[in-house]
Amino acid sequence: MHMKAWMNELRDAPVKKAMPVLSFPSVSLMGITVRELIGSSDLQAKGMKMVADRIDSAASVSMMDLSVEAEAFGSEIRISDDEVPTVTGAIVTCEEDADTLKVPEVGAGRTGLYVEAIGKACKLISDRPVFAGVIGPFSLAGRLMDVTEALMNCYTEPDMVHKTMRKCTDFAIAYIKAYKAVGANGVVIAEPLTGLLSPDMAAEFSEPYVREIVEAVQDDDFIVIYHNCGDNTILMIDSILRTGCAAYHFGNSIDMAEMMSHIPPDTVAMGNVDPAVQFRNGTPESIKAETKRIMEACCEKYPNFVISSGCDIPPASSWDNIDAFFEAVKEFYAK
Repeated sequence: MHMKAWMNELRDAPVKKAMPVLSFPSVSLMGITVRELIGSSDLQAKGMKMVADRIDSAASVSMMDLSVEAEAFGSEIRISDDEVPTVTGAIVTCEEDADTLKVPEVGAGRTGLYVEAIGKACKLISDRPVFAGVIGPFSLAGRLMDVTEALMNCYTEPDMVHKTMRKCTDFAIAYIKAYKAVGANGVVIAEPLTGLLSPDMAAEFSEPYVREIVEAVQDDDFIVIYHNCGDNTILMIDSILRTGCAAYHFGNSIDMAEMMSHIPPDTVAMGNVDPAVQFRNGTPESIKAETKRIMEACCEKYPNFVISSGCDIPPASSWDNIDAFFEAVKEFYAK
């Protein structure tokens, strides 16, 4: 699939399909736990296929499990039956740790299983692009150093942060190339921790590394979509755009219409229905109202806008709410 052409068609279509980050709720469709899902490539591929069969989305987007890459580096992971896995503790606490940190081979931990899952999903889903989810380099470094410490280290231990970033970036390039090799049409790269930095710090500690990843993997047939759900994304949008990603995806902590005023008209940007407040804890009525509110604020004025969730939709989200989101999109364009 020529992905840059696909992205242009999505941008130019008068009626656009929604593109939420929607895979984890497949657990309720299959009657399994999150623990079972993240441990089986067959279940992940089956779940993505079941979701694709149920919803009329622009693409199939895999789950954003932001623990898998850190686990490959050696971090401890907390896994439960109902929630997204999380990283516990830190493995880089000083510059010496950064020096001795080893870049894992793709396949370490669950990374091989996740690559295998996307390869299987690509064989099952042929009517839309399939995107893998990966963590961004600064967000990965934050999990290796502890999120709070990583933010402080940008000021107090910048060399340690850069050394860690170098290794995170090297792994990310190899990992994404593995997804590309099994047939993925692109990746959604999640860099939410950058959204807590100042614009200057984001330009130093995230932008050049994300840009390096994009330059290493993106081409006409494989694209990178940048995701950031941090509070400061509007302030750092110039830096974000300089990464060169094919499209951008933003969380619900910002005003999407305000963000769209900063996006070039030839570039697709997506967002940003609240995954927790609406998809997880809302009602069909509330999510319909919120979806239409965002679309009314963005769609007519900004033809390059695509409605989406603000982030990964939580595993326990109601399918009544998910279905209502798609009904709202259909109703908006029908009028």
